[in-house]
Amino acid sequence: MGKWKVGVISASDSIARGDRVDDRIPIIRNLTRDWLDVDVAVYRAVTDDMEELQENMIELVDREKCDLLIVTGGTGLSPRDVTPEVTAWVIDRKVPGLAEEMRRAGLQQSRRAMLTRAVAGTRGNSLIINLPGNAKGVEICFNAIGDMLADALHILQGTGEANEDWGGLGW
Repeated sequence: MGKWKVGVISASDSIARGDRVDDRIPIIRNLTRDWLDVDVAVYRAVTDDMEELQENMIELVDREKCDLLIVTGGTGLSPRDVTPEVTAWVIDRKVPGLAEEMRRAGLQQSRRAMLTRAVAGTRGNSLIINLPGNAKGVEICFNAIGDMLADALHILQGTGEANEDWGGLGW
């Protein structure tokens, strides 16, 4: 398996209470294997409580040393959807292109994608990405950015050559 440590937090009151099975984690496991050749190393289901979510995000990045942290759920408009706000507190820098591409891909499937408030950013050498709380949205959004995750991690961590091609655009 690959070189990066991946953590996943499912932000969901019902999953954290055990009232619902997390149908997103098997999809995320498959996608991280397909795109990054790694398995999910750390998984947590937490409530949509801001402090609990922030505590877990910081712990997985700072103490568990996850290179990629995926936070699924809590990106919509309901009052308990707080993942983007908490992510904004935790990250050092935004990576808006990832969130924009996920929304763009989602809009090709459903107009409701414009209601997502998902964000992406960095904390130290780690990349943090918000994904929707439904399985289909997870698959669409992850696949929209999957091809750029290895490059992003290489660049962020300075661990090797990222794909410098950029389609001849000279980025």
